[in-house]
Amino acid sequence: MTQSHLTPETLPDTSLDTLLNTHFAGKVVRKDLTKLIKEGANVPVYVLEYLLGMYCASNDEAVIQNGLVNVKRILTENYVRPDEAEKVKSKVRESGTYKVIDKVTVKLNEKRDVYEALLSNLGVKNAEISDTYVRQFEKLLVGGIWCIVTLKYHFEEDQKGSPFAVTELKPIQMPNMDMSALFEARKSFTDEQWIDALIRSTGMEPSHFKERVKWHLLARMIPLVENNYNFCELGPRGTGKSHIYKEISPNSILVSGGQTTVANLFYNMGARKVGLVGLWDVVAFDEVAGINFKDHDGVQIMKDYMASGSFSRGRESINASAAMVFVGNINQSVESLVKTSHLLAPFPEAMIDSAFFDRFHAYVPGWEIPKMRPEFFTNQYGLIVDYLAEYLREMRKQSFADAIDKFFKLGNNLNQRDTIAVRRTTSGLLKLVCPNGEYTKDSVRKCLEYALETRRRVKEQLKKIGGMEFYDVHFSYIDLEDGVERFVTVPEQSSGALVPEGRLQPGTLHTISMGSSEMPGIYRLEIQSIPGSGKANVSGVAPREAVRVAFDYFKANSSRVSASIKPGERDFHTHLVELQGTGAPQAFTWRALSLFVLPRWASPCSHSWL
Repeated sequence: MTQSHLTPETLPDTSLDTLLNTHFAGKVVRKDLTKLIKEGANVPVYVLEYLLGMYCASNDEAVIQNGLVNVKRILTENYVRPDEAEKVKSKVRESGTYKVIDKVTVKLNEKRDVYEALLSNLGVKNAEISDTYVRQFEKLLVGGIWCIVTLKYHFEEDQKGSPFAVTELKPIQMPNMDMSALFEARKSFTDEQWIDALIRSTGMEPSHFKERVKWHLLARMIPLVENNYNFCELGPRGTGKSHIYKEISPNSILVSGGQTTVANLFYNMGARKVGLVGLWDVVAFDEVAGINFKDHDGVQIMKDYMASGSFSRGRESINASAAMVFVGNINQSVESLVKTSHLLAPFPEAMIDSAFFDRFHAYVPGWEIPKMRPEFFTNQYGLIVDYLAEYLREMRKQSFADAIDKFFKLGNNLNQRDTIAVRRTTSGLLKLVCPNGEYTKDSVRKCLEYALETRRRVKEQLKKIGGMEFYDVHFSYIDLEDGVERFVTVPEQSSGALVPEGRLQPGTLHTISMGSSEMPGIYRLEIQSIPGSGKANVSGVAPREAVRVAFDYFKANSSRVSASIKPGERDFHTHLVELQGTGAPQAFTWRALSLFVLPRWASPCSHSWL
């Protein structure tokens, strides 16, 4: 994907700024202000925009400039820079109390029976904090949250604890969320305008991206609106894969480096406390290649959780709703991986398991998103990210999974897990695009086609890893109005045509046969050889009796093809796909075809395909 050239027709749409300022007054901010201050303060975007929303939520330039002065003053006086920590500690001591902006993490000191706070940048480790705040904001115990904190300093001789204490604490979050007002405001936007507004709210400028890239950027938000959603995005470095989970939402946590434990992620049996999945909406793993559980059963517990939203530890059975996100880098070209391996290769060896990957609801092609450049970041208005995050969180209470049934029916190649994945992805996209539930057939179609593609991408890799178990990859949907079945492909695997251009994979060919409907149709024949004991397996619409006759003929005459062929040492799987809905091929035609095809494709080679 390359950057499109800006012309007068593609310049940022100022009417979107007007719509946002009109219908979300006080809840929007000019994103260039965020960039301006972000460069000088290493705090998450939602912290900056919380302050900008308080002082700069206006399109009046004078108000904005005065607000910027206030925000800069607050950051200068209260935001703790690590290199100035001792200076701030001195201010707390000299004045008795002092207000700071810092990330606060709390732990229980069992020996003293008190909660103690760690202020990351300030470096204060054992500041006593009231259990009232801990009960009110449980995320303080796992991962920590950014807060505006009032610190008190009191020192006594032979004091056991720290002289620092937290007397007031206010998380940097929206105090309330009026969803009915948001639903009403959404009616004033077209689908395209609303998608652009969401993308702008994350800091990107949509006028620089093609429509397909916009959908990829939108898909990154699905885990924030959909409970127990399993999402994967692999691609080149520098495409902003982890940005939204680290900077945009205070309800997600990014596990950097991939190092974790079952106690930290799921349940600490000693402390009897639920881990990250119980306290965050999204748990994202950065750099999937480095994911490593210190516990040998970590991957198995993760598989259980990803499948059902629950897991067992000891005598406890715990339910949680956090989405699981896996992002990482692909070091080889996609074309090379498609031909020689699979697109899930960057995962560690312990996770290269078809049962684990089958839990993924969507795989977004990160290689189609361009590397981030300065001009890709917007200078226009967008929703304050904290308001955006609360809207996304509230939408987790909704479900639009049944929207498909009003207009479409899923094809017969989708099994139960495929159906669940497609419904969840479609539901998540509709929550983003049409949060008020007023979606059209065209809106549902676009979301459904994207959902089918991202799930099929998972299934295509499973087919390579797990073989014959995952042969049903020809995903489709049927329009209930006209009865037409439409197939959805993945661009990196094949073209949109029934018979793709170029050389086919070994063991694959297309043919024409009379179907059971007495109409000629196109069929795809796929043959795979794996180590075994000379068995022939059949799937798809291939007639079993015809395959048995052809296979017996092949075994009896294999030495005439090549003396090195040993049918008794391999199992052969034949899969026939009907591409035009004409039904199973007539037995006579199929037997003749298979007698012709099998001997020619069944030559031994190092590749698993014949």
